[in-house]
Amino acid sequence: MSLGTQGSLFSEQSAEPTLGNLATSISRRPLTEGAWVDLCPGWIRGADELFDRLSECVPWRAERRRMYERVVEVPRLVAIYQADHLFPDPIITDARTALTEHYRDELPEGFSTAGISLYRDGNDSVAWHGDRIGRASTHDTMVAIISLGSPRPLMLRPRGGGRSLKFTLSSGDLLVMGGSCQRTWEHTVPKVRGVGARISIQLRPPGVW
Repeated sequence: MSLGTQGSLFSEQSAEPTLGNLATSISRRPLTEGAWVDLCPGWIRGADELFDRLSECVPWRAERRRMYERVVEVPRLVAIYQADHLFPDPIITDARTALTEHYRDELPEGFSTAGISLYRDGNDSVAWHGDRIGRASTHDTMVAIISLGSPRPLMLRPRGGGRSLKFTLSSGDLLVMGGSCQRTWEHTVPKVRGVGARISIQLRPPGVW
């Protein structure tokens, strides 16, 4: 698979992927009702190399989903890795370990699964939603998103409506949604005209989807 990318200013093209120091580079933005977002720009150095690796080795699949009276194509390709699966690149395993250690006091169960999505171009997207399946439907939890490839906006808004917030994630950036965010807020990756491909790695605790 050959996909054009536009890297982050923080990434080093063709460099071996490595993780930055969360303790010194992450910042938190409180939202409402106990929700918050942590942002760590350029957490993965060598992100463009990781993008190329995942583009080639992940067994991407298309999904179809019932919407109202018809079945439609999900506008992105996906792959799901459970806790006992071998992740497609060791840096993802390292990221899961680093996030689990960093958030140990707030998330004792740690991170477990990885969902990986390929946004092939600006026409691929994900609609407004919260990850409220399983434990997340009633308890505070976290979802960590690592963005690779072309910059794309991730939007958040209070559940039920309200002013939205925009976070533009570049290659190698990390965004963590925590507290009540999955229950009281929604997020989306909207369509954007003329952008290149993006890969999103979503790390979640056990029983959250």
